[in-house]
Amino acid sequence: MEDSPSSMQDRQASGAAAGIDARIARRVRSLRADLGMTLDALSRCSRVSRSMLSLVERGESSPTATVLEKIASGLGVSLATLFEDAGAPSHPLSRGRERSTWRDPQSGYLRRNISPVNFPSPIQIVEVTLPAGARVAYEGDARAVSIHQQIWVRQGRIEVTVGTVIWRLETDDCLAMRLDAPVTYRNRSRSQARYIVVITSERPRSVAR
Repeated sequence: MEDSPSSMQDRQASGAAAGIDARIARRVRSLRADLGMTLDALSRCSRVSRSMLSLVERGESSPTATVLEKIASGLGVSLATLFEDAGAPSHPLSRGRERSTWRDPQSGYLRRNISPVNFPSPIQIVEVTLPAGARVAYEGDARAVSIHQQIWVRQGRIEVTVGTVIWRLETDDCLAMRLDAPVTYRNRSRSQARYIVVITSERPRSVAR
């Protein structure tokens, strides 16, 4: 029996997701090793259980965006950093056909890193597609580094809550923020929204074991 186009697409999507999970696993292990952190230390800093961290580092879990943001916070980096392929050669050009899209298993939102891989730049660019009715919440704990980001809406409308302040953004609106407070993204409309996130950050400081 021949596979239907939908089943083939499902397998391709599943394979792509597994590849990204493996990339995240390598990235988290590498960043933790660079900082000289044990799993227990990262668990304390990120407030993610040691068992979950172990699963993530082995590529045996598909963590949600919320969990990955906690891990990134514990490592003192941006969420986008966890999606970088540290083993890829540095290059100043990023081509659309070479980018991978990740789907959050909880909210269904899609994200992909746009910036050239491993190019020495303080700027990271990410594209996010937020489905109708979706909501993503980050705790926004203070990091060892200062991270700033700007959100530029390219399609649709989103609601962004930074701390206790609510911002309602429409197409072509741009919002700047510092990642030192809880942030929630919500699409209350019946259509998907797409936005660009531009991030700048300093290098992380060493973390005590």
